[in-house]
Amino acid sequence: MNINTTPLEPWILQKITGSSSGVLTRKLLEDYQLTKLRETLHGVKGKSRFYQRHYEGLDCTIKNIGDLTKLPFTTPEDIKDNPLDFLCVSQNDISRIVTLQTSGTTGKPKRLFFSESDQELTIDFFHHGMLTLVSPGDRILILLPGEIPGSVGDLLRLGLERAGATGIVHGIVSNPESALEHIIRENINVIVGIPTQVLNLARFIQSTGSSTLLKIKSVLLSTDYVPLTVVNELKRFWGCQVFNHYGMTEMGFGGGIECAGFCGYHLREADLYIEVIDPRTGEPVPDGGPGEIVFTTLTRSAMPLIRYRTGDISRFLPSQCSCNTVLKRLERLKSRDRVFLNEIDFLSISDFDEVLFSLSDVVDFEVILTEQEKHNRLNITIQLREPVSTAIERIVLQSIAEIPALKADEQRGNLKVHLNFTSSPEINSLKSSAKRQIQDRRKSVLN
Repeated sequence: MNINTTPLEPWILQKITGSSSGVLTRKLLEDYQLTKLRETLHGVKGKSRFYQRHYEGLDCTIKNIGDLTKLPFTTPEDIKDNPLDFLCVSQNDISRIVTLQTSGTTGKPKRLFFSESDQELTIDFFHHGMLTLVSPGDRILILLPGEIPGSVGDLLRLGLERAGATGIVHGIVSNPESALEHIIRENINVIVGIPTQVLNLARFIQSTGSSTLLKIKSVLLSTDYVPLTVVNELKRFWGCQVFNHYGMTEMGFGGGIECAGFCGYHLREADLYIEVIDPRTGEPVPDGGPGEIVFTTLTRSAMPLIRYRTGDISRFLPSQCSCNTVLKRLERLKSRDRVFLNEIDFLSISDFDEVLFSLSDVVDFEVILTEQEKHNRLNITIQLREPVSTAIERIVLQSIAEIPALKADEQRGNLKVHLNFTSSPEINSLKSSAKRQIQDRRKSVLN
């Protein structure tokens, strides 16, 4: 099947050369990245109190891109401890501050600062990235926070406007009936939202028999890793294309997006330099090898980040994409969290997503790991759309029991599972747009 080259390629060529009519090559792109890396390093050494301390006594000369690996990493803890020390502009030049609470703990939040020019970069990425799945005249329902100017939904709306499409901010879904009315009233044909919320909205619409009234041509899932169960269910309900976006607030919201080949995220390489490292040693891994994503901002003015550790696990895909772009691709992300039950076995929220969201009655769930009499206790609260029944309890138990690590630890007598069911058709988001993960509240971990 012939597909168009990702629209990110001519956009990046335009950013590098001032024209989109030439040919983008890896050498052209990497020469540009090297220049921007040097500019960024020069800027932070002169303006950022954090990086002045972080690089004290170090030789920060970058002769080639590979030299970047001699610099130490920046971590989320660094931002939590010293957010203002990262600033490279006056506080008067900050137009947006985003506070990210640490999921599942009472630790310090991360505070991230953006200038007007930083937000313009995000709008520009949204404009060209969304051309992958929208056309002029399309009407897009944005199921993300967007009421505040400069929030992710607001920036997406502005980017879509430049693409000749209409973005309508609905916000996080709490009432599926209201969201359905919004879709019908606004003649929506594209939806952008959080994976689990879009899935439950689709299931609600299916239950009302209203699916035939809709003409959803594409869906973009963002803010969290995407279970294959969700993708397959949405394609089955609406017969639409389902795209994935990778990004985080620290990146300036946008990082990469799938093309119509659906084989990895094409990256925003004119604004970000991406590495994949061994999370244990910190050393780069060969292309094709899995590791932790680390990024450096190339064009950020207010709060540049250099070699920032994301905790996300992926790999560069070495083969060429079917869209024939020269841009690198990251494999679809898996859930970042790993909660170890012992020295070998671990659980991830993705283990539960794939089995629980395959059950049509499940709206959402929360997983908390605690200790009881020196044994692990897994507390799973499951929100059902319909009243709780013995049949659904049995099905849920059978589904969870098939998770290999859980099954093994339970058979050894080292783990007890406690299920708690609630019933509500409302689509509540336990952590707003935060990434979902298992909450580890064992004393041995907290201490």
